[in-house]
This record gives sequence, C-alpha cells and structure tokens, in this order.
Amino acid sequence: YLLHLHLHSHFGHLADALIQNDNVIPKSYRYALLSIYTIVLIGGIISMSLMINNIKSNVCSVTITAVLNLIVVHILFLLTVPFRLYFYAAGEWHLGPNFCKVVSAMILAHMYLAFIFYVIILVIRYLDFFRSSKQVFYRRLHALGASAAVWGLILIVVVPLTAVKYGSSTESDTTTSDNQCFNFGAIFDEKHAVAVLNYILSALIIILTLALACCQMCILWCVYRTHRAMIFSQQEFWAQIKSIFFMLTIIVCFVPYNAFRIYYVSHFNANLQVKNEIALAVTTFSCFDMLTFIGRGSFRPCDTICCVP
Repeated sequence: YLLHLHLHSHFGHLADALIQNDNVIPKSYRYALLSIYTIVLIGGIISMSLMINNIKSNVCSVTITAVLNLIVVHILFLLTVPFRLYFYAAGEWHLGPNFCKVVSAMILAHMYLAFIFYVIILVIRYLDFFRSSKQVFYRRLHALGASAAVWGLILIVVVPLTAVKYGSSTESDTTTSDNQCFNFGAIFDEKHAVAVLNYILSALIIILTLALACCQMCILWCVYRTHRAMIFSQQEFWAQIKSIFFMLTIIVCFVPYNAFRIYYVSHFNANLQVKNEIALAVTTFSCFDMLTFIGRGSFRPCDTICCVP
C-alpha cells in the first residue's frame, strides 16, 4: 500500500512537471526570441525616429498619410515589445491574463494592419504611375478624416472581436495559471470557425502579394522600355525602387509566415506552436521598412527636384 502511494505520488509529480514543461518555451527558443525582439525594438525605434525627423512634405499627400498611419501601427506594436522581452527573459508572466491577451494579439494586429497600409501605399503609387496627377487630399482635414475612418473601422470591428474571441478557450485559463503567456494556439482545436478565418486571411495575403508583385514587375518593364540606358538617371525609376523595397518587406516578412500558418493551423501541436512563435517574430522585422525612405529624394515630389548641371 505504501509502495502504491509512493508510486502514485511520484508519477503524479512527474505528470505535473511534464504538463508544465509543455507550457514553457525551451531556453534555446527563448534566447532566439529575445535576440529577435531586442533587434526589432532598437532598430524599430531608430527607423521611426529617422523617418519622423525626415518627413518634411505636405501631409495632404495620400501616400504620406498612409505612411504616417503605418508609422503609428509600428509604434503601437513597439510599445508592447518590452513586455515580450520581459516574459522571454523571466520565463514567467505575472501581468495578468487580460494584458497577456492584449500583448499577444498586438503582434498579429501589427502584421495585418501593416499589410493593409502596404497595399494602400503600393496601389496609390501604381495609380500615380499611370496618371499624370498624383493622389492628394485637398485639405489636411480630409487626410485626418480618412485616417480616422480607417482606424475607426479597425476599433469597431477588430478590437471587440479580439477581446471576446482571442484566447477565449479553456486552455487559456490553464496557461495563465502556470504563469505562461502567448499560448493561445489550442483554440484551433476547439473552434473550427477560427481556423477557417485564419486560412482565409493567410491565403488572401499571399494572393494579394502575388498580384502586387506582378503589377510591380509590369511597371518596372514599362520604365525600362521607356528610358532603357538612361534608366538609372530617372527619378521615376528610383521612385519604383522604393515600391520594390515595400514589396520585398511583404515577401520576406509576411508571405513565409502566412504560408507556414496555414500548415500550423491545420496541424496544431505544442511543437509547432513554439516554431510559430519564432516565425511570427520574423514578421516584426517589417518595422525596419521606414529605412527605405531615408536617402535619395525621400518624400519629395518629382516636380520639385531641380537638376542643376
């Protein structure tokens, strides 16, 4: 009888330890995540600071308005990065389950919102290429109103849905009781609608990226066919280079993760969830995108650039 009690106690503690270890991110992954988010935080702050200091153009430009909104998206995400660093450094979460949900959701919100503004910026640039006049707001108030409308839609639709559904499964209670965070993947096993929504969003990002890339290649071909040997001296060409950098940001940071996410959602398990954290962290390198505007002719209209012999 005593032996039975001893074995039961021993295996009970062993089972508890195994359950706890399943919730804890291995040290090697934690160190990798700490490195990634430290680089993103420092590089993102530098990128945002240089960009804000570099903007001297008329904010009535539709492109600049979209870029300013993109900067706001990056800044909001960067505000949550120190809390991620705290968790991965300490290995435990002591700031409450609700705040964990907010910090966890912000990285996905950052990816989706950044992608939306990337699409807006690229579409506007493509329209400017085919039209003689650039897209502008007639008054700054119009630019402010358009931005408020976009953010209002986001706040009305996304925020309540996130607050109610994100991390609402029973496993979140288990996770937070073990002082863990960013472990809401088991919802894919419980809510089929959530999985379908993730499939749709990931597929949409990949399809739109391919469409935008095709448009960009066509525009580059048109520029080359027009100027040929003189292409490198044309402001039009360098304007398209900035668009290419945005495209590369989407392709490198977002497309691989969303392709992986389709597999992750359909084959969810604890091992994949840890890898998902690494892949998701890579999307945050998009915070460096503003560095593409630092340099030649940043935000200056083509008709204001004087070529002095």
